Amino acid sequence: MHETRRLLEAAAALSQILRSAGVPHAFHGSVLNAVLSNAPYCDEIFCIVEAGSSHPFRRVRQACTGNSDITTTPTPWSNRLHVTYHRHIPPIEIEILPAGEEGPRRLDERTTMTISGVPFLTVSEFLRAKLKAWAIRASERDAQDIIYALSQYWDRVDINRIPEQEMNDLVSRYPAAAPAWRDLKKKYRMR
Repeated sequence: MHETRRLLEAAAALSQILRSAGVPHAFHGSVLNAVLSNAPYCDEIFCIVEAGSSHPFRRVRQACTGNSDITTTPTPWSNRLHVTYHRHIPPIEIEILPAGEEGPRRLDERTTMTISGVPFLTVSEFLRAKLKAWAIRASERDAQDIIYALSQYWDRVDINRIPEQEMNDLVSRYPAAAPAWRDLKKKYRMR
Protein backbone atom coordinates (compact mmCIF):
# COMPACT_ATOMS: atom_id res chain seq x y z
CA MET A 1 0.00 0.00 0.00
CA HIS A 2 1.41 3.38 -1.01
CA GLU A 3 0.43 6.92 -0.19
CA THR A 4 -1.66 8.27 -3.05
CA ARG A 5 0.35 11.50 -3.18
CA ARG A 6 3.54 9.48 -3.73
CA LEU A 7 1.99 7.52 -6.57
CA LEU A 8 0.74 10.77 -8.08
CA GLU A 9 4.25 12.25 -7.80
CA ALA A 10 5.73 9.21 -9.55
CA ALA A 11 3.04 9.40 -12.24
CA ALA A 12 3.75 13.11 -12.77
CA ALA A 13 7.50 12.44 -13.13
CA LEU A 14 6.97 9.64 -15.65
CA SER A 15 4.33 11.66 -17.46
CA GLN A 16 6.69 14.60 -17.91
CA ILE A 17 9.34 12.32 -19.42
CA LEU A 18 6.85 10.66 -21.77
CA ARG A 19 5.29 13.98 -22.80
CA SER A 20 8.74 15.40 -23.58
CA ALA A 21 9.38 12.40 -25.83
CA GLY A 22 5.97 12.77 -27.55
CA VAL A 23 4.65 9.45 -26.20
CA PRO A 24 0.85 9.39 -25.68
CA HIS A 25 0.02 7.79 -22.33
CA ALA A 26 -2.52 7.67 -19.50
CA PHE A 27 -2.59 6.20 -16.00
CA HIS A 28 -5.17 3.98 -14.40
CA GLY A 29 -5.60 1.47 -11.60
CA SER A 30 -6.91 1.94 -8.09
CA VAL A 31 -4.93 5.19 -8.04
CA LEU A 32 -7.68 6.81 -10.14
CA ASN A 33 -10.37 6.05 -7.54
CA ALA A 34 -7.98 7.24 -4.81
CA VAL A 35 -7.29 10.53 -6.58
CA LEU A 36 -10.98 11.15 -7.33
CA SER A 37 -12.02 10.38 -3.75
CA ASN A 38 -9.00 11.96 -1.99
CA ALA A 39 -8.17 8.59 -0.39
CA PRO A 40 -4.78 8.69 1.35
CA TYR A 41 -3.65 5.21 0.23
CA CYS A 42 -3.90 2.95 -2.78
CA ASP A 43 -2.04 -0.03 -4.13
CA GLU A 44 -2.17 -0.09 -7.91
CA ILE A 45 -0.95 2.10 -10.75
CA PHE A 46 -0.59 1.30 -14.43
CA CYS A 47 0.48 3.44 -17.36
CA ILE A 48 -1.02 2.70 -20.74
CA VAL A 49 1.25 3.73 -23.60
CA GLU A 50 0.24 4.11 -27.23
CA ALA A 51 2.32 2.50 -29.95
CA GLY A 52 3.90 4.71 -32.57
CA SER A 53 6.61 3.84 -35.03
CA SER A 54 7.94 1.35 -32.45
CA HIS A 55 6.57 -0.85 -29.66
CA PRO A 56 5.27 1.04 -26.58
CA PHE A 57 7.89 -0.61 -24.34
CA ARG A 58 10.71 0.60 -26.57
CA ARG A 59 9.25 4.11 -26.57
CA VAL A 60 9.18 4.14 -22.75
CA ARG A 61 12.70 2.70 -22.42
CA GLN A 62 14.08 5.28 -24.87
CA ALA A 63 12.30 8.16 -23.13
CA CYS A 64 13.60 7.10 -19.70
CA THR A 65 17.21 6.51 -20.79
CA GLY A 66 19.63 8.61 -18.76
CA ASN A 67 17.12 9.60 -16.07
CA SER A 68 18.48 9.02 -12.57
CA ASP A 69 15.06 9.02 -10.87
CA ILE A 70 13.35 6.52 -13.16
CA THR A 71 14.58 3.15 -14.39
CA THR A 72 12.92 0.51 -16.55
CA THR A 73 12.91 -3.25 -15.99
CA PRO A 74 11.68 -5.53 -18.77
CA THR A 75 10.24 -8.93 -17.92
CA PRO A 76 10.40 -10.75 -21.26
CA TRP A 77 8.93 -14.03 -19.95
CA SER A 78 5.68 -12.23 -19.18
CA ASN A 79 5.90 -9.54 -21.88
CA ARG A 80 5.76 -6.69 -19.36
CA LEU A 81 7.75 -3.57 -18.61
CA HIS A 82 7.99 -1.94 -15.18
CA VAL A 83 9.15 1.58 -14.47
CA THR A 84 10.58 2.30 -11.04
CA TYR A 85 10.57 5.78 -9.50
CA HIS A 86 13.47 5.97 -7.04
CA ARG A 87 12.86 9.29 -5.26
CA HIS A 88 10.91 7.54 -2.48
CA ILE A 89 11.69 4.70 -0.12
CA PRO A 90 10.32 2.25 -0.91
CA PRO A 91 10.49 3.01 -4.65
CA ILE A 92 7.27 3.23 -6.65
CA GLU A 93 6.75 0.69 -9.40
CA ILE A 94 4.47 1.42 -12.36
CA GLU A 95 3.56 -1.31 -14.81
CA ILE A 96 3.53 -0.22 -18.45
CA LEU A 97 0.76 -1.66 -20.61
CA PRO A 98 0.39 -1.36 -24.38
CA ALA A 99 -2.67 0.64 -25.45
CA GLY A 100 -5.34 -1.65 -26.86
CA GLU A 101 -4.24 -4.55 -24.67
CA GLU A 102 -5.76 -2.88 -21.61
CA GLY A 103 -7.52 0.38 -22.18
CA PRO A 104 -8.26 2.11 -25.49
CA ARG A 105 -6.05 1.86 -28.59
CA ARG A 106 -5.90 5.64 -28.94
CA LEU A 107 -5.21 7.99 -26.07
CA ASP A 108 -6.75 11.36 -26.86
CA GLU A 109 -9.20 13.89 -25.42
CA ARG A 110 -12.09 11.40 -25.74
CA THR A 111 -10.35 8.65 -23.75
CA THR A 112 -8.28 10.60 -21.22
CA MET A 113 -8.76 13.31 -18.63
CA THR A 114 -6.18 15.37 -16.78
CA ILE A 115 -6.10 15.47 -12.99
CA SER A 116 -3.40 17.50 -11.23
CA GLY A 117 -1.50 17.74 -14.51
CA VAL A 118 -1.42 13.95 -14.98
CA PRO A 119 -3.35 12.16 -17.77
CA PHE A 120 -5.70 9.41 -16.57
CA LEU A 121 -8.20 7.27 -18.42
CA THR A 122 -11.71 8.71 -18.35
CA VAL A 123 -14.13 7.01 -15.98
CA SER A 124 -15.69 5.16 -18.94
CA GLU A 125 -12.32 3.85 -20.15
CA PHE A 126 -11.26 3.02 -16.58
CA LEU A 127 -14.41 0.95 -16.11
CA ARG A 128 -13.90 -0.75 -19.47
CA ALA A 129 -10.27 -1.65 -18.63
CA LYS A 130 -11.17 -2.83 -15.12
CA LEU A 131 -14.09 -4.92 -16.44
CA LYS A 132 -11.81 -6.63 -18.96
CA ALA A 133 -9.29 -7.35 -16.19
CA TRP A 134 -12.03 -8.58 -13.85
CA ALA A 135 -13.46 -10.88 -16.55
CA ILE A 136 -10.03 -12.53 -16.85
CA ARG A 137 -8.80 -12.53 -13.23
CA ALA A 138 -12.02 -12.30 -11.23
CA SER A 139 -10.11 -10.19 -8.71
CA GLU A 140 -12.02 -8.84 -5.74
CA ARG A 141 -9.94 -5.63 -5.91
CA ASP A 142 -10.94 -5.04 -9.55
CA ALA A 143 -14.59 -5.63 -8.64
CA GLN A 144 -14.41 -3.14 -5.76
CA ASP A 145 -12.75 -0.53 -8.00
CA ILE A 146 -15.52 -0.99 -10.58
CA ILE A 147 -18.28 -0.79 -7.98
CA TYR A 148 -16.85 2.38 -6.43
CA ALA A 149 -16.28 4.18 -9.74
CA LEU A 150 -19.65 3.15 -11.13
CA SER A 151 -21.51 4.07 -7.94
CA GLN A 152 -19.86 7.48 -7.62
CA TYR A 153 -19.53 8.53 -11.27
CA TRP A 154 -22.18 6.62 -13.23
CA ASP A 155 -23.49 9.90 -14.66
CA ARG A 156 -20.10 10.51 -16.38
CA VAL A 157 -20.00 7.10 -18.06
CA ASP A 158 -20.50 6.55 -21.79
CA ILE A 159 -22.45 3.30 -21.81
CA ASN A 160 -21.27 2.62 -25.36
CA ARG A 161 -17.76 1.98 -23.97
CA ILE A 162 -18.91 -0.53 -21.35
CA PRO A 163 -18.99 -4.24 -22.31
CA GLU A 164 -22.56 -5.09 -21.36
CA GLN A 165 -22.12 -8.83 -20.82
CA GLU A 166 -19.16 -8.38 -18.48
CA MET A 167 -21.02 -5.69 -16.54
CA ASN A 168 -24.08 -7.93 -16.24
CA ASP A 169 -21.84 -10.74 -14.98
CA LEU A 170 -20.29 -8.41 -12.40
CA VAL A 171 -23.70 -7.16 -11.25
CA SER A 172 -24.92 -10.74 -10.82
CA ARG A 173 -21.93 -11.50 -8.55
CA TYR A 174 -21.85 -8.12 -6.79
CA PRO A 175 -25.36 -6.75 -6.21
CA ALA A 176 -23.91 -3.48 -4.85
CA ALA A 177 -23.20 -2.48 -8.47
CA ALA A 178 -26.83 -3.00 -9.55
CA PRO A 179 -28.31 0.42 -8.61
CA ALA A 180 -25.68 2.43 -10.49
CA TRP A 181 -25.79 0.08 -13.51
CA ARG A 182 -29.60 0.37 -13.54
CA ASP A 183 -29.37 4.19 -13.35
CA LEU A 184 -26.84 4.27 -16.17
CA LYS A 185 -29.01 2.09 -18.39
CA LYS A 186 -32.01 4.24 -17.53
CA LYS A 187 -30.06 7.37 -18.53
CA TYR A 188 -29.47 5.79 -21.96
CA ARG A 189 -33.01 4.38 -22.06
CA MET A 190 -31.85 0.78 -22.12
CA ARG A 191 -33.53 -2.13 -20.40
